[in-house]
Amino acid sequence: MIMYDHLALSEEILEALGQLNIDYVFQPIFLKDGKTVYAREALMRPKEMTVTELIEKYEKMDKLHIIEIATFFGAMQAHELRGYTEKISINSFPSDCMEISEAEVFRDYFGDIRGKMIIEMLEYPSLCVDKWNMKNESVRYMDNMISLDDFGMGINDMGKVEFLNPDIVKLDRSLISGIDQDQSKQANCEAIIMQLHSMKKLVVAEGIETKEEFDYLVNLGADLFQGYYLARPA
Repeated sequence: MIMYDHLALSEEILEALGQLNIDYVFQPIFLKDGKTVYAREALMRPKEMTVTELIEKYEKMDKLHIIEIATFFGAMQAHELRGYTEKISINSFPSDCMEISEAEVFRDYFGDIRGKMIIEMLEYPSLCVDKWNMKNESVRYMDNMISLDDFGMGINDMGKVEFLNPDIVKLDRSLISGIDQDQSKQANCEAIIMQLHSMKKLVVAEGIETKEEFDYLVNLGADLFQGYYLARPA
C-alpha cells in the first residue's frame, strides 16, 4: 500500500491523496534478447474500481492533477521499495504536470533522479500545450526521457511525434497483433519503424502475446519489447 501523508505537499493535496486506495504493479520493457530489462512500466491498480473508472471519476471532478501526483510519487515509492535498478516508466496525462513546488518535493524526497525516468505520455485526455511545455522542460532538465504511448491509435500519430519530439514511441497493440501472418501490418510497421528510426526515435513493440510476433518484430527492427509473452505485470 502506497502512503502519502509523510510528504511535504500542501494540506489540500495530502487530503485528496489520502482518499485514494491504490497500489502499483510493474511490467518490464525488454531489449531484443527478450531477457534484459531496459525499464519497468508502473501500472496503477486501484483497490475499489478499475483504472479507467478512477480516471473518469477524477476527470469529471476536474481533479486529474491528484491522479498525476499520486502516480509520480506512488510509482516511484513502489519502484524503490522493490529494489529495482532499471529505469522507471511512469504514465502521465498530456493535460497536466506537477507544480514547481511539487516537483521540488519530488526531487528532495527521491534524490538524484537524473536519467532514471521515462515519462510516458498517454493518449488521453486532450493535450494542454502550456502544461506540456512545463513538463517537457522539467524532463529535459533532468536528462530523463519522454515516451509516446499508443502510437497508431486515436490522436497519437506521426503529427504528435513531430510535435512532442519523444525519445521513445510505443507501437499500439492494434498495429502488431498477428503481424507474423498479416502482410499489410508487416508493410505498415516496417514503414513506421523506418520513419521513426530516421527521426532518431527508439521504437517499442507493446502488447506482444506470441513468440511469432516477437520474432518477427525483432527481425523488423523494433528496439524494445513489452507484452504478456515476455512478462505479465506483477
